Amino acid sequence: MLTNYTWRYKLAKNQTTKGKNSEPVKQLDEKDRLILRLLQENSRITHTELARQVNLTAPGLQKRLKKLEESGFIDRYVTLVNREALGLDLLCFTQVTLAHHQPECVGHFCERVKELPEVLECHHLTGEFDYLLKVVVTNHQHLERLLTEKITQIPGVDKVRTSIVLNEIKASTSLPLG
Repeated sequence: MLTNYTWRYKLAKNQTTKGKNSEPVKQLDEKDRLILRLLQENSRITHTELARQVNLTAPGLQKRLKKLEESGFIDRYVTLVNREALGLDLLCFTQVTLAHHQPECVGHFCERVKELPEVLECHHLTGEFDYLLKVVVTNHQHLERLLTEKITQIPGVDKVRTSIVLNEIKASTSLPLG
């Protein structure tokens, strides 16, 4: 996963820009950004084709890819599967509020949610609800079982509110790279 736009590595001592961990940082150059954009569009692109499109030699591309991976800009390579082709027709967002916010209650909730394959994403929020879950299920009965038999049964869960997505207007995994 691309976490930010900076590439951490040791620079000359006279560099004054500092990152989160007081490490000197360097902005990604245009070739790095182009490599990342092309990989986000198609991670199966051959290294030969990728090198051609960014005007690098194969060894030059390999060196940049290794630095992007080691620096955490490239987290992993994945295949995006069409959920509807698998029969996962309902996409939902579930908001969860915990009754208590002691570390053990929060930790237990997070561990249990990580075990649920229907939960694609779980985000800890500020505001009225504590967590927002992105959920996929096959149908309404599957959703009901997930909510009543799994999520609401997690100790500490106080409130659950679910919205069913009627139409996905935009779904993207590509980050804006400027």
